[in-house]
Amino acid sequence: MKTTRLLASVFVLTALTTGSALFAGPHWLGHDRDRPQPTVVDPGMPSTPEKVGRAPSDAVVLFDGSNLSAWCAMNGEPTKWINHDGALECVPGSGYARTLQSFGECQVHVEFATPNPPHGKSQGRGNSGFFFGMGRYEVQVLDSYENKTYADGSCGSVYNQYPPLVNVSRKPGEWQTYDILWTPPKFGIDGSLKSAARVTVFQNGVVIQNNVVLIGETGWLERAPYKAHPEKLPIALQDHGNPVRYRNIWVRELGAPSKPEFYLPDAVLDSYVGNYGRWKITRDGGNLILATDGGTAVLFAESATHFFSKVVDIQAEFDPANHTIRVSVGEDGGEVVGRK
Repeated sequence: MKTTRLLASVFVLTALTTGSALFAGPHWLGHDRDRPQPTVVDPGMPSTPEKVGRAPSDAVVLFDGSNLSAWCAMNGEPTKWINHDGALECVPGSGYARTLQSFGECQVHVEFATPNPPHGKSQGRGNSGFFFGMGRYEVQVLDSYENKTYADGSCGSVYNQYPPLVNVSRKPGEWQTYDILWTPPKFGIDGSLKSAARVTVFQNGVVIQNNVVLIGETGWLERAPYKAHPEKLPIALQDHGNPVRYRNIWVRELGAPSKPEFYLPDAVLDSYVGNYGRWKITRDGGNLILATDGGTAVLFAESATHFFSKVVDIQAEFDPANHTIRVSVGEDGGEVVGRK
């Protein structure tokens, strides 16, 4: 009897501890002494109105006031936005500016200032936008200090979907902050939506969007449904005709470690399209498609010339000068050179 009770107790304890371990991490006991320690990260320094802060040591710095190397126009050509006294400033009529690098789940910090003195009213005053997904999903930037507009278009709104919980906008010309947690939508192989995008936004240290679920793309005149796209895509800043300024922009990538991905300029991607002997290269948005008798693979840019697949260990290196591609598949896949 005692043996039976002991075994029963062990089974119950095992079930309880196993359940708890699943919540805390499936491969670790509670207080497991062999569990790796968190990576040490220098948290950087916050900005003051007079002095720009410093990004965390593990962040991808997109703009620190020194240059515009991380930014381009939507087609990949050099952006017409300017570096004005250490701020990334919109030149009205120049079009959106986007990052060359693509991002998925991430933490973003960005600081912005609307024009002072202010001009216009409602949506015509200090208007810009911070976009995820290559222009698909917008957190509105607007001068909402004593400036009435429709609620889901005010500063900090998920445009045309969710107004901010509160209006914490500072006066025109004063630097403001967004700290954003972004979770992109996930799509199945067939293009169906598996999970919707989510976003949490702090403006000037105050929660204004609390893990809201996006119902689709954001837009002015419609609420367009989701359309399948890669998980990682560039961040973009909107040109809405106002010289809004940005500074101290950085990103910390979250989720499982992965290779950096870039959305190369249209001209570069188009230059790689063609037949290379047994390999045929086509383009789909920011990706290249490699096709051969053995099937097709979607390729992602790790640099200006190097691409990889996320499904099979395929590595592809382009040599633009000699119009060749070197393709290897797996450790024993050899290396095949094709000439265009």
